[in-house]
Amino acid sequence: MIRAVATPKPDQTAAAVLGDALRRLGYDEDALDELVDDEASAGGREEILVAARRLPHSPLATVIRLLFLELPVPVADAVEALGQDAVDALATVGLALLGSEVVPLGRLAPIGTVLLASDGFTRDADDPPDYVASYTPTARTCDLLTPRARRGRAVDVGTGSGIHALLAARHSTHVIAVDVNPRALAYTALNAALNGLDNLECRAGSFFEPVAGETFDLIVCNAPFVVSPESRWAYRDSGLRGDDVTANVIREAAAHLAEGGYATLLGSWLITDEDAPEERPLAWVDETGCVAWIMTSIETDPLEHASTWNAGFFGDDGAYTTALDEWTGYLAELGASGVGEGAILLHRAGGKRAPARVDEIDEDVLEPAGKQIRQAFANRIRLAPLRDRDVREARLEQALPMRLERELGSSAVEVVLDAGTRSILPTTVAAVDVVERLDGKKTLHALGADGRAVDLCRELLELGALRFA
Repeated sequence: MIRAVATPKPDQTAAAVLGDALRRLGYDEDALDELVDDEASAGGREEILVAARRLPHSPLATVIRLLFLELPVPVADAVEALGQDAVDALATVGLALLGSEVVPLGRLAPIGTVLLASDGFTRDADDPPDYVASYTPTARTCDLLTPRARRGRAVDVGTGSGIHALLAARHSTHVIAVDVNPRALAYTALNAALNGLDNLECRAGSFFEPVAGETFDLIVCNAPFVVSPESRWAYRDSGLRGDDVTANVIREAAAHLAEGGYATLLGSWLITDEDAPEERPLAWVDETGCVAWIMTSIETDPLEHASTWNAGFFGDDGAYTTALDEWTGYLAELGASGVGEGAILLHRAGGKRAPARVDEIDEDVLEPAGKQIRQAFANRIRLAPLRDRDVREARLEQALPMRLERELGSSAVEVVLDAGTRSILPTTVAAVDVVERLDGKKTLHALGADGRAVDLCRELLELGALRFA
């Protein structure tokens, strides 16, 4: 599906007209969930065409065809759906060409309460070097793992379409969006105008250079973190060797983090010891002076890593084979037996420390975890000096919903968090019985907690699923 590349033009007046028209029409996530299936959202040509045929004939369906599925629509239909001023605004901000049809030049999708313009569906190997992605799976992970206290200043480093800056602007007094890609900043400025946000500032530059000497209460960074031998795309390839980009982002984020502040950073790291796959990020966070939580989402061997990030070459066997050879050879040269990927969370807590924690997360079941993360950091700081006998005297209560799962025909049981990270903890029936009776009034000792129950409560505290009463 060949289409022209958008040149975003953040015209404030036109963007406001367009944003108002889309909101009046009810162009939101609920409408998409009702009318478009998940396969079409992934963007394959066949799925898009099938999804378009399933849509009813209505003004809302016209807008979904045009702005989400990125298909041309007759001008008359677009005017009926949005009004002439909003259709003209699409052309003014660079998201469409007007002729006998309205031809989309990008994608404008509802993400939660945000309207997000971007380059839309990937064209894989045909994407330009300055391609600006939409709400990708990694963007979703970063969003769900971001603490959202209503306070202070925030910075989104490597902002891309600006999604994390836009989300932060809803609860921060001032947000700075940084990117080395001029088209990314143009999209971010356009998106701020579409959403009526006037507390978002765009700065051009590489990583933290545009905010040298400044500190922030929230730092978000979904950087071009892929371990890659290439410098092909601004959103994917940093140009730095190996996993240096992740190491640098962790170090710089810690240096720019205000007291009491949080950082959510996505990154990749080399696995050089299969028995200690998070050895490298643990060493990096140990140098920051922050409390840290590493959440691993993916671990791949070199060939799987190479194939994942070069899937767009499937149409050309020769190019795909060459890419696989180059990428696996590069990882061998770096001495890596695999690549890890996930989130690194930091909290600067006034000099208070706690051991870094590592957990695996399943991105497919992840839910908004910001409150859980803040609770977990607070608990871990309080827990750090406590021995088990001290924990036995604590009065605890549940901070997250959880449930017990038992395998049929087995005595094994698991506690499953029903929100946030959706973590799973194996334990015993007796330990679960203690957790179920936590009321914030009786101590663990008074509830008859044995060693396994104390261990379970400590784990649930560190995960932010319990709190001190």
